[in-house]
Amino acid sequence: MRRTIEVMLVLAIVLDVVYWTLWFARRDWIASESRQAYYEFENAFPLADTWLGVACVCALVTLRRRRPSALFWLIASGSAGLYLFGMDFLYDVENGIFATGAGGVFEAVIVTLTLAFSLTALTWSWRERGELLGGA
Repeated sequence: MRRTIEVMLVLAIVLDVVYWTLWFARRDWIASESRQAYYEFENAFPLADTWLGVACVCALVTLRRRRPSALFWLIASGSAGLYLFGMDFLYDVENGIFATGAGGVFEAVIVTLTLAFSLTALTWSWRERGELLGGA
């Protein structure tokens, strides 16, 4: 399962970078809608997603090096993801984003992946905390 967590961390990092690159370079490819309020909402996320990305990189590095701090970084990654999930999900539900066709489906996939990643990182790291804290 450690390998699965490592793959999930790599995918989270890659998806984070790709999403924000597209958001600022080709927004029309990934935007779920075109209202100004939606753009303003999404533009509030880069800093929080950067924190998630940094936490994922640190989790990946410490996990591969079998450092006890991997537990901290995995919990930080999972917690950041859950927070972002909560913000995104609530906005999407309140504003009917999931019902906007292909954009809504894309958003639902992002929200679902964020939730699955976060819960997996948190539950696995807590279950394996003894091994993680034991280090190399």
